[in-house]
Amino acid sequence: MATTIGTTGTTAEAVRMTAWVRGRVQRVGFRWFTREEALRIGRLAGFAVNLGDGRVHVVAEGAPEHCEALLRWLRAGDTPGEVEGVTEIWGSPRGGYDGFEIR
Repeated sequence: MATTIGTTGTTAEAVRMTAWVRGRVQRVGFRWFTREEALRIGRLAGFAVNLGDGRVHVVAEGAPEHCEALLRWLRAGDTPGEVEGVTEIWGSPRGGYDGFEIR
């Protein structure tokens, strides 16, 4: 596993959080706001992409607490549109991302 340096200066294992967000989440700026939140949280790499079935697929890699913060935001209701639910899985980071992007 990769390691990251947390905001407290401690070393933590990096994780990969993959989420599928369902509801009215396309054509409302959801991917843009997800990227902005990931940048606000900081030290996250990954992407947000629309899927053909109306969901948004979000992948974030970084410190567990940063990925958990993004997941909390996805579920909090402060997002554009209307989130009906979020399903996530956790795993090891794969790397290869240059920051957090919209696809």
